[in-house]
Amino acid sequence: MAKQHGSRFVQIVDEAKSRVPEVTAIQVLEMLESGQSMTIVDVREESEWAAGHVQGAVHLGKGVIERDIEAVIPDDETVLVLYCGGGYRSALAADVLHRMGYLHAVSLAGGWRAWKEAGGATE
Repeated sequence: MAKQHGSRFVQIVDEAKSRVPEVTAIQVLEMLESGQSMTIVDVREESEWAAGHVQGAVHLGKGVIERDIEAVIPDDETVLVLYCGGGYRSALAADVLHRMGYLHAVSLAGGWRAWKEAGGATE
């Protein structure tokens, strides 16, 4: 069951989503199949990451992504597909990354749940 979020949180997420692109899990799978270069970034908490994540993803939790992104992914032209549990935190993180110059950061609509439903590889 999806988590219920407060109205103010949903409002800021909706504002972020109006500024950053969202992609579906199927679109990401098609991009990977076509050989498109990208880095998949898990912005969830450490415990969520440890319980399972997208195969080959990089973990940069939402709480540290702004601080660590330049060291981990210095090329701001990299296509970044960010995901969280349901697509809320990843939209907020992608919005911040856009302000930092990572203009190819996108949010995975539906997040981890959508990835698993689409049959994406996990580890």
